[in-house]
Amino acid sequence: MFYVEKTKGTDYLRQFDYMLFASVILMSLYGIVSLRSALGGEGVPSAWLKQVICLCIGIVAAIVISAIDYKDFRTLGIFLYLGSIVLLVLVLLIGERHYGSQSWLKVPVIGKFQPSELAKVAYAVLVPVFFERLKEGKDIGKNVVKLLVYAIVPIVLVLMQPDVGTAMVFVFAFIVLLFIYGIPYRYFLIAAGLFVAAAPVLWFYVLPMKQFDHIRNRIISFIFPESDLLGSGLQVYRSKMAIGSGQLVGKGIFGRLDSQAGTYYVPEQETDFIFTVIGEGMGFIGSVAFIAIVFFFLFRCVHISMNARDLYGSFMVICITAMFAFHFIENIGMCIGLLPVTGIPLPFVSQGNSSLIANYLNVGILLSVSMRRKRKPYRSSS
Repeated sequence: MFYVEKTKGTDYLRQFDYMLFASVILMSLYGIVSLRSALGGEGVPSAWLKQVICLCIGIVAAIVISAIDYKDFRTLGIFLYLGSIVLLVLVLLIGERHYGSQSWLKVPVIGKFQPSELAKVAYAVLVPVFFERLKEGKDIGKNVVKLLVYAIVPIVLVLMQPDVGTAMVFVFAFIVLLFIYGIPYRYFLIAAGLFVAAAPVLWFYVLPMKQFDHIRNRIISFIFPESDLLGSGLQVYRSKMAIGSGQLVGKGIFGRLDSQAGTYYVPEQETDFIFTVIGEGMGFIGSVAFIAIVFFFLFRCVHISMNARDLYGSFMVICITAMFAFHFIENIGMCIGLLPVTGIPLPFVSQGNSSLIANYLNVGILLSVSMRRKRKPYRSSS
């Protein structure tokens, strides 16, 4: 049972992190406008309307979560984590397969739901608990084992779908947490060396397996784009052409070429390649403005982590920040051809109902930590 603090309305409004929330709202507005442009057509597309509804749900959820003292997430986290694990197992049994991954559950009324998005929230709430315990020197051996188990299980389940892009989000967040915890640099260098040594084995014996064959093809198309002009190579080629065609000020977000017949139509431009819509429609200025908002958001998250009232809050914010950072860097990087195509969305912008709501759940956690950085507990006069 979590506890909602008895704070006065004026206290809540004074402590609320308007800068963080404003940056998220601005990115979401980019998303709503860009998605409408990407979908094209007459009238109001149902997919766009669902995105707007989920945005409203997400905003309300973030505000509600911000009113909960994040220390209570220590207790709530285990239940959220176990629930997400059950859903990750369930999706392997009865999930729907799209784009080579069995990652979606079909839920009545809601529609398609991606359990891995909820797992990201659970991961960010629970895994930091063990980093806090280890930092405080509590039951080192026991908590190391628990940390490894709780950190690795969702990664394995997501890889079984297989969804390597999402698995990389968990791995990156875990590595960043280890770095912030204070693991010596030499261990990271040793791990990197072992990975390089194992790369030939992975390339010749693991990636050729049927379930990982699409990953191998994406790596090849990243290194040699001309080798896959009917697949992800074509996506990246058209993506770069579309972004470049926007030039300085863009063609106007609703003045772009028709999404179905235009020369620079990019497959999946409403989801994974939504940044191409920003680049083509808003040009260099609009794209840089968006990236500036992203950097402000990430730096604000780092500031919150550095000023958190305890280790748990700090580690939790760092975990969420690392997940967001990986999404932003990887998604924008693949759209401009600097990183391989992984199929992960652009937070707050790409079409995806479960992704959008999960992102706002994490924003609620960020707000909860930020609002309690130097706050004294409220004592009733009664």
